[in-house]
Amino acid sequence: MPWLHIKIPTLPEHTDALEDALLLAGCQAVTLVDSEDQPVFEPIRGTTPLWQHTTIQGLFDHELDANALTQQLQDAMQAMKIDAQGPIITEILEDKDWERSWMDNFKPIPCGDRLWICPSWLEPPDPTAINLRLDPGLAFGTGTHPTTFLCLTWLDQNTRPGDTVLDYGCGSGILGLAALLLGADRMDGLDIDPQALDATRANADNNAIAPSRFRVMLDDQDLDPHYDLVVANILAGPLCDLAASICSRLRSNGKIALSGILEHQADTVLAAYAPWVDFEPRASHDGWVRLNGRRRQ
Repeated sequence: MPWLHIKIPTLPEHTDALEDALLLAGCQAVTLVDSEDQPVFEPIRGTTPLWQHTTIQGLFDHELDANALTQQLQDAMQAMKIDAQGPIITEILEDKDWERSWMDNFKPIPCGDRLWICPSWLEPPDPTAINLRLDPGLAFGTGTHPTTFLCLTWLDQNTRPGDTVLDYGCGSGILGLAALLLGADRMDGLDIDPQALDATRANADNNAIAPSRFRVMLDDQDLDPHYDLVVANILAGPLCDLAASICSRLRSNGKIALSGILEHQADTVLAAYAPWVDFEPRASHDGWVRLNGRRRQ
């Protein structure tokens, strides 16, 4: 069915109050979007940053009177002493097969010489390649983000038969599962989100990967002592905090790849791992960096 779509430009500090006002007015869904294409990268811990210029959007029953709704929200803003940051815009959002539209825009991704990431509803462009069938879901990781792509291309070049792999912060399991398809013998995935473990299991099943070849866990106490390959695609802050713990799981002369790092953060992460790892030249893609190297003997 169609929806009445309303957009209110505001400031970050007013979003909670405006969300409450929208919900009280009968809003069915609330979304926050960037008004000016201003990136928000890694947040300060304990904060949930928003863009300096934020637009709060709401979906209402299309039969509501748009003028009356606009007036109601303007009255609420006035009562809360919230100044308008621009005109309130209403429009009818026509019904659409959003799932089909989204699926049409998700294409197979080549990640090096051997590996493709391919959604389940499409035939692989190269049936003879190593094709990881993966659908976006609750956990992060589809191959489209530069940090994931950088790690996948590294795995394509560095995974060898018999390798044991630790996917630190496994999300959807895309990195560890790709390593298994590329010839690794066994993979352990670690994440703090239980949904990530469910997503990894589901994606393994979709790729006919036997449960005996991988484990997923929430507690690093359950990990093996050492792995041949360690890949960690998280954020720069946690990467630095966990440097000693992550490196302790990498065998002597084992290979490591770190990502989730912005270009201006790379030197800080390098310094955190310098006591254990000899790094190769960094790889960059769209402002993000992958650091990779070997554990010193």
